[in-house]
Amino acid sequence: MANWIASHITLIVAAVALVSLFVPESFIWIRTSTITPLLGIVMFGMGLTIRPSDFLPVIQHPRDIIVGELAQFLVMPMLAWGLCVALSLPTELAIGVMLVGCCPGGTASNVMCYLAGGDIALSVAMTGVSTLLAPIVTPALVLLLAGHEVDVDALGMLMSIVQVVILPIVLGFIVRHYFRSLTDRVMPYLPLGSTLAIAVIIGVVVSHNAENILSCSLLVGVVVILHNVLGLGLGYGLASLLGIEHTKRTAIAIEVGMQNSGLATSLATTHFALFPMSAVPGAIFSVWHNVSGSIAAQIFRRLK
Repeated sequence: MANWIASHITLIVAAVALVSLFVPESFIWIRTSTITPLLGIVMFGMGLTIRPSDFLPVIQHPRDIIVGELAQFLVMPMLAWGLCVALSLPTELAIGVMLVGCCPGGTASNVMCYLAGGDIALSVAMTGVSTLLAPIVTPALVLLLAGHEVDVDALGMLMSIVQVVILPIVLGFIVRHYFRSLTDRVMPYLPLGSTLAIAVIIGVVVSHNAENILSCSLLVGVVVILHNVLGLGLGYGLASLLGIEHTKRTAIAIEVGMQNSGLATSLATTHFALFPMSAVPGAIFSVWHNVSGSIAAQIFRRLK
């Protein structure tokens, strides 16, 4: 059952999104304050899977990592800002889109990279590095892009990312190191826990904003799709221009296009509570990027 749920994450996430949108009572009883601890559970699971050797590509091939991280924190934030300006997005939605653009890569990118036949070691290393950079880079980028529109608590965001992302990952890493046999036994169930946690996060956000989503779903959907698809394309194109081999181009493209939208949703509900719709783009992105990631994986595999 755990394997089936993990392999059908796109279907499950989409189903939860639809149910919570049209039958909000199914999830609205869950408080939005649960989003942060649920994301912490996902990050703890990520920490359990990390080994020191996963970061060897950073030392062995620093150029690939540098290209990937620059694309991650330049392409996606600028795309988010450009789309918000071009489509004259309302402030609430613009905040959410820019939060998604400024977040690090998501763990789902590693799965999609595997399906695409990309360089998995590079993908894992990029996710790890971007996550470690996020406490500083993400608040700084949000302040730069959205600070003129709303008050941005950059220090508060930094502390939130440390608490919700860095600490659970470090704790997971420590548990793996000192309780290896126990960790090995629970590892097969980690995708199950992560999938269910992400699904509940989406259900909570969508149900609490169902009415507003239905009133502007087309506009938000267009922005989310463009943001993700352009990120995948530009990530691959940039790596191609620099002469990086196909498997690494694939890893970079998927890493750039697939954001940690769960973190964006958590930051929106925590630091932009006065703008409840700011959590919506992250929730929609969580659904869409699993769909687009699956499609992109098939395309990149055929290009191999």
